[in-house]
Amino acid sequence: MTKPDIQTTIERFTCIEEALDYFDIGYDSQFINEYRLPLTKRFNGYLILEKPDDWFSARRALKNAYCKIQRGRLDKHTRQACTGCTTCQRR
Repeated sequence: MTKPDIQTTIERFTCIEEALDYFDIGYDSQFINEYRLPLTKRFNGYLILEKPDDWFSARRALKNAYCKIQRGRLDKHTRQACTGCTTCQRR
């Protein structure tokens, strides 16, 4: 029995919450409800740009998508920290 590759696993997800749970990324459900489509599009875009070869590279793509959406909501004229992203490494 072979272990399914990461692409097959990602294709089986029916919603973005499943991906966030699978990759052990904390999230705010209210944020997900509001930004579901942009987050899904950005995550899929990152997967197209660089095919993930393992769990860690796919997780990095999802974290980058989540964080990019979060940072895009911040005021560009202040030095505000990313506070909504529970897994942000740019704090």
